[in-house]
Amino acid sequence: MQRRTLLMLAGLWPLGAAAGTPLPLVYPRHQALDDPQQAYVTALLQQALERSGQAYALRRSALRMVQTRAMQEIATASGSVDVVWAMTSRARETQLLPVRIPIDRGLIGWRVALIQARQPDLLRGVRSIAALARLSAGQMRDWPDAAILQANGLRLDTSSTYEGLFQQLAAGRIDYFPRSVIEAQGELASHARLPLALDAHLVIRYPAALYFFVGKHRPELAGHIETGLEAMLADGSFMQLFRRHFGRIEAGLKLSQRHVLDLANPDLPEETPLARKALWYRPKLY
Repeated sequence: MQRRTLLMLAGLWPLGAAAGTPLPLVYPRHQALDDPQQAYVTALLQQALERSGQAYALRRSALRMVQTRAMQEIATASGSVDVVWAMTSRARETQLLPVRIPIDRGLIGWRVALIQARQPDLLRGVRSIAALARLSAGQMRDWPDAAILQANGLRLDTSSTYEGLFQQLAAGRIDYFPRSVIEAQGELASHARLPLALDAHLVIRYPAALYFFVGKHRPELAGHIETGLEAMLADGSFMQLFRRHFGRIEAGLKLSQRHVLDLANPDLPEETPLARKALWYRPKLY
């Protein structure tokens, strides 16, 4: 029902947008000094908006902000942020309007661990949730992942700052920092000054999706984004862009050589389009 409504409302935007006068569209400036997702996501959003037939001009917000702050700004229609990309949850879909096409193809729920460089085999023998629960993971306290890890009985230390988690790991205050497979290698490279490494033994996996979210007062914007993404899915340009950025993940992270530990995600909304198989990543080894 939501998808049909969004597509219908996509045509109800001011004539100036369709006529070629670009409307500003602000996305949040990430706390990360080098956000590994941003190049892909902004390219995808730009192409989707172009394919929608509407004229928008993308720009970053003036201030850096955590996801919770960005979502609050959107929900209250403050005008400082118009769109955000984030992992979905029940609470987030209540607060904002999701475009239910997983722009990450579900890989936000495929996690490998950043660890201390002096402990390269920390996770070598982990084969169960109970074994992993003996160690302490780090996460941002406003990320849905924190609730997922805790719901599965894992030990967790949270932080209010993204960069602080890398410092905590390097200092040994947490044992590992689970990152999605689309983030981990870039984040390790951007924190090369710290004594960190990428675990080679484990994949932590749970069903999840990274969506574009807009304010509930902007259904026409959600419709435009969805129209463009559907067009890109239909002609293959979505997959082309995805492969350009993430096509070497499976080989680069040697996923076939890792033990897979599956977790439940009790916070995944029922409306998640899991039955639409073409939207989701399917590795060669499964």
